[in-house]
Amino acid sequence: MKEAENKPGVSASETKKTEKKSFFKRKWVRVTYLVLVHLFAIYGAIQIGGLIIFKLGLTNNSGTIDKNSRYLMEVSEMNDLSKSETSAQERQQMELQQYIKLASFGRFYPENARLMGQTLRTCDNPAVISQMIAAASLYAEKNEDYNKFLDKMMKAFESQKQQQNPNVIPWMATEEWAALKPAILKDKVLIDSAAHITGVDPRLIVGCLVGEQMRLFNSKREIYKTYLAPRAILSVQSQFSLGVNGIKDFTAMKVERNLKDPNSEYYMGKEYEHILDFHTADHTTERVNRLVDYHNHLYSYIYTGCILHQTMMQWKRAGYDISNRPDILFTLFNVGFSQSQPKPDPRCGGSHINIAGKVYTFGAIGFDFFFSGEMSDAFPLHEIYFRPQQSETEAAQTDSTNSKNLSKNVTI
Repeated sequence: MKEAENKPGVSASETKKTEKKSFFKRKWVRVTYLVLVHLFAIYGAIQIGGLIIFKLGLTNNSGTIDKNSRYLMEVSEMNDLSKSETSAQERQQMELQQYIKLASFGRFYPENARLMGQTLRTCDNPAVISQMIAAASLYAEKNEDYNKFLDKMMKAFESQKQQQNPNVIPWMATEEWAALKPAILKDKVLIDSAAHITGVDPRLIVGCLVGEQMRLFNSKREIYKTYLAPRAILSVQSQFSLGVNGIKDFTAMKVERNLKDPNSEYYMGKEYEHILDFHTADHTTERVNRLVDYHNHLYSYIYTGCILHQTMMQWKRAGYDISNRPDILFTLFNVGFSQSQPKPDPRCGGSHINIAGKVYTFGAIGFDFFFSGEMSDAFPLHEIYFRPQQSETEAAQTDSTNSKNLSKNVTI
């Protein structure tokens, strides 16, 4: 710089230009520059090449055919039993085979079996289980123990010749029961309404009805066979006991008192206090008219639901939960409040009923029906048989709903 300044005729700007040229002539500057240029060039080439490859479709993965494709197709196309033209008996045999397969699979792969069982509960087509097992079996084909066990189970099932025995419960194989079922189904709407009003499972109410009607059928056999059975009509009692469920007058009165008394051991709750309110001053006549109604049996079912619910509450307050004991509930309904004495070891029983030469108890008949699966489409078997106790707000809403249901179903 000093030398440039000392040279005559050299300006300051020329001096700066000279310094810039000398900077770019330095080796490390030239190398860095060339590296950057090449890197950018390579990056650009890669981008352009990738675009060309993409446009030409060279990145498409055509895939391959799965080695198990035919097997997977066969699994997918398994017959849908819900849409097939098989007979009811053939369908039943197929369904039983699905359960055998599921049980066998569960012995080796419990988690898969659990998921399949969960699916079966929500799917109306049992062939789905065969599809699920077949799909999973693709990964179990080398499990010789499983395959041997399944083969053994299926051979044992198929070796047993199909028997044409009637219903395993003798009284359910009688003409009385065959005649009673359609009569009960006619009252489904009324039974469901009474169950909702009283907070009781409909199947419990039907169990009481079955016991009482089977008793009446055999005590008044000729009347039933001649008049009631052909028309699918329930027998309505009008003397010592009242209605289709044979509720005595004094029992009905106690039910009514229990509804109103919060201090009663039978008290069901505030939401039920008004379900049997009278509409006239003559309670006796109105009560009889409610129960002895040949066309509308709603009140017979409401009183029945109340008896079941009140008895359950009595035992619950005494420290004994019989809410899941239909055999005891049917027995207590039959023998009445006076014989309902809470204790740790209740037993099923009640009135003796002779059906086709065999003697049953009222409680046993109700129990037989409850767990038989009969009419389960109309009256499903639920996990909980009584509606849980409600808060004051919920009780008020239920009370209002009950009033509307009664006004819809009953004409006073």
